[in-house]
Amino acid sequence: MAYSLKVFVVPVVVALLAAGAAAAPLAGQGQQAMYTRNLPAALLKEARVREADAAKTALARVPTAHIQAVELENENGRLIYSYELKVPGRSGVEEVNVNAKTGTVVNTEHESPASEHGEAKQAKVKKDTT
Repeated sequence: MAYSLKVFVVPVVVALLAAGAAAAPLAGQGQQAMYTRNLPAALLKEARVREADAAKTALARVPTAHIQAVELENENGRLIYSYELKVPGRSGVEEVNVNAKTGTVVNTEHESPASEHGEAKQAKVKKDTT
């Protein structure tokens, strides 16, 4: 019985080690973070700043946060990446808007859970009427 187990386990362990070694180089190659992205292709064509660079700028503004979502949008005549950043232990989100043409922070604001809900409601109404 020990022999048959060894015949099975050794190849499996070797395969797992090989798979881990093959995936290791990806860690330093800029894997995309996991968050919701709403980046319309037509607007991306207008952007001069890559989303990944804008994300770094937004996170530098709120270093203890992680990104929950980003949306590329025209707001008040500006093309911006609008980031929702979540700070652990704090309710609501920090919204950081980064100019998609210059890479500078346009504004930041804290959104409480209630204001987030109201904003989502307005977005739904706007979507339903277009």
